[in-house]
Amino acid sequence: MKRIQFLPIVLAVVFIAWKYFTAETFVNPETGQKHRVGMSEDQEQRLGLQSYQQVLSEAQVVRSGPEVDLVKRVAGRLAGATGEAAKDFEWAVSVVQSDQINAFCLPGGKIVVYTGILPVAQNEAGLATVMGHEMAHATGRHGSQRMLQSELMQAGMMGAQVSMSDMDYQQQRTVIALLGGAAQYGAILPFNRGHETEADRMGLAYMARAGYDPREAIEFWKRMARAAAGGQKPPEFASTHPSDNTRIANLERLMPEALKIYEASGSAARKSLPK
Repeated sequence: MKRIQFLPIVLAVVFIAWKYFTAETFVNPETGQKHRVGMSEDQEQRLGLQSYQQVLSEAQVVRSGPEVDLVKRVAGRLAGATGEAAKDFEWAVSVVQSDQINAFCLPGGKIVVYTGILPVAQNEAGLATVMGHEMAHATGRHGSQRMLQSELMQAGMMGAQVSMSDMDYQQQRTVIALLGGAAQYGAILPFNRGHETEADRMGLAYMARAGYDPREAIEFWKRMARAAAGGQKPPEFASTHPSDNTRIANLERLMPEALKIYEASGSAARKSLPK
């Protein structure tokens, strides 16, 4: 086995350090945590708008009706509860006719809700649960954080590959595969699961602040677990999302804090909910 060249590794480490420490810093107003991100807010919003327009151009958009009214009402209440994190967002929401049990929010506040998720939501608070969660991904700038992580990982892997250029090809493949697996299971997937947990926490705060009972979040995610029960799910360590049991346990742990926000939101918010 030939020797590893250390200069490419050193250069990769220097580049990674430079990239990380020169990246924009974002402080999440909801959690107070500091993060490094890979894009500016302007870049995120342009990308979000472009992706939103592309999705709508390829989808069957529902333009009016009770489902649209419901989604827009919930989006409006939640948008008003996101506070400082979304002060520059230009919110927009669309309903897409599809059996997909899904919803998402793109950077800049562009929301898409598929009609397939409405029966699982069952009620306004259930819909607020999933929409608040998805909006939290956008306000928490999770996509931009993952972009920076991806760039740093790619730089590290390239440095490792170049450092082993004198190795036998089969040896290179084996080592790179091991490094890739370590990065995937040791860094990338836990990072994504952390974002899911943070979005749950922030989404609970948003729905509670908007006057929706956060306890409905637990019931919603139980329904989501039942709706997905027929499909094959990877074990938690191999997934971008926490397991159903982990998510529900986290929500139960966060519930006292969310209930305080709900009570502090005052009866005015709850009285203004549609009857």
